[in-house]
Amino acid sequence: QVHLVETGGGLVQAGGSLRLSCAASGFAFDYYAMAWFRQAPGKEREVVAAISRSGGSTYYSPSVKGRFTISRDSGKNTMDLDMNNLKSEDTADYFCAAGGPYYRDENYITPFDYDYWGLGTQVTVSP
Repeated sequence: QVHLVETGGGLVQAGGSLRLSCAASGFAFDYYAMAWFRQAPGKEREVVAAISRSGGSTYYSPSVKGRFTISRDSGKNTMDLDMNNLKSEDTADYFCAAGGPYYRDENYITPFDYDYWGLGTQVTVSP
């Protein structure tokens, strides 16, 4: 059974930092692309960052590029998102997603590319 469990959300002041982690189990992690999505109240779910199977390729939404860093650890079956210089507009529920198995070592950036989702973790950035 597939499990994706996000941890690390919380309340932080603008300009602060948080690290989100996603623990994955129940599927062949190395064959799956991974990503972080977020959804703010009243808005559609959007990709924040994506990472290819090998971790060799990453994608960042223009709104977070230069502030967030995505990484994955195949030995631990985990994925992290380091978020720095947080802004109030980063406030949302953040979701870990896994898609595949993919044979191409590419990034996938739409929700339709992903088969499994975590329940989400809330990030609130105060002004």
